[in-house]
Amino acid sequence: MEIDEITASVRQGLIPAYLYNDAEVFELEKSRLFGRSWAFLAHESEIAKPNDYVVRNILDDSFLVTRDGDGQIHVMFNMCVHRGMQVCRAERGSARTFRCPYHAWTYRSDGQLAGLPFHADAYGGDAGFIKEGQALLPAPSIAVRNGMIFASLDPDAPDFETWLGDFAFYLDFYTGQSDAGMEFRGPQRWRIEANWKIGAENFMGDSYHTPHTHASVVDIELFGEPKPYKRKEGVLWHAGPGGGTTYKLPAGSGFRSGLQYVGYPDEMIDRMGERLSAPQRALAGESGFMPSAATLFPNLSFVHNWPQTDREGRITPFISVRLWQPIGPGETEVYSWFCVAADAPEDYKAASYRAYLMCFGSSGMFEQDDVENWVSITTMARGSMARNLLLNNRMGLTLDGDPIVSQFEAFRGPGTAYQGFGEHNQRHWFSMWADSVSRPAPEREQIAFGMGETPA
Repeated sequence: MEIDEITASVRQGLIPAYLYNDAEVFELEKSRLFGRSWAFLAHESEIAKPNDYVVRNILDDSFLVTRDGDGQIHVMFNMCVHRGMQVCRAERGSARTFRCPYHAWTYRSDGQLAGLPFHADAYGGDAGFIKEGQALLPAPSIAVRNGMIFASLDPDAPDFETWLGDFAFYLDFYTGQSDAGMEFRGPQRWRIEANWKIGAENFMGDSYHTPHTHASVVDIELFGEPKPYKRKEGVLWHAGPGGGTTYKLPAGSGFRSGLQYVGYPDEMIDRMGERLSAPQRALAGESGFMPSAATLFPNLSFVHNWPQTDREGRITPFISVRLWQPIGPGETEVYSWFCVAADAPEDYKAASYRAYLMCFGSSGMFEQDDVENWVSITTMARGSMARNLLLNNRMGLTLDGDPIVSQFEAFRGPGTAYQGFGEHNQRHWFSMWADSVSRPAPEREQIAFGMGETPA
């Protein structure tokens, strides 16, 4: 199928099965989708002190994410401007300077060139090469929200906050719980033989799989909450470049009672009440819906659950942030962070971390269930018969494509919401995917000698 045929098909909720493991499609995604999307790289808490750094990728491009000596954040292409060697090969640490292993060109933590060997002998000093102003190549576009650091490979990327739109309303539930900020612990990293799109669309809002894929966990009652049936009573919502799910809280809970029900201590509820806006508080307090899983297009997901964490029946919520980093058409590297309010009580942090490890992360019970399915899908998509199959992604649509269920009026959040099962959110995700792969890749401006000047 040509790309126009593919995008027309997915917009109708019919997914060519081979999209989940096709090299040509993946190359289009690399240049057209990831070449212009906003990508999550790191959280400020991971580089908490001056000169701290982490190394993160946007597909094939490696970036140094640093906090310089003055506390400013920088995102720089991890390639020496001399001969192209990777400047930093450690994943994280603290360093005032970065020294290229090849010829020892040295850069400060803000990316500026600090020195190079034999400047006078090799170059004739500034007459041959002006050191001043030379620097590692910065990411074309950078944005920070709630301490989350994003970058885009497109210098003409839309303003991040404008692009984020109404998804910001929901993002605050995961990463804006306190004025003290959040702590990101990790990430755990592991690779799975699965296509990156599967995890992204699953967390976008697949409440239909929970009673089946995770039946063993439900059947032996390892988790007191959340109950599977509350998936169906919850809401599927999509807003701006993302979407997700909610669970239904007990009737008449109110904001405080709702948060207590899922296990938040009073002091955290007080801070969340001050931090969140009135409409955000009304989502739980009046509508009675608690945000759960979500995906911000294209590949950043969130999960918020509240399992039972001890024999006495204690319910403790946790938040995980996860990135589905494509390695190839049939392989994904999963980055999984535990996320918690920085000023949360220490005993709560410990219990919440245990809840996270039980459910998700490389050893999580739900994680294992999901990956078993995703690997199988990717394996089947590689064969020749997959090119003859259109997968049905039309749950919630009549034959002419109109929604069976109208927007759920009792829902207090922005965007479009549906109660019950449906694949509205997956179709929304795939519509954004289709928009991206339909457009030519953004043009790149060639820059000589980093960002500095050379003699005439």
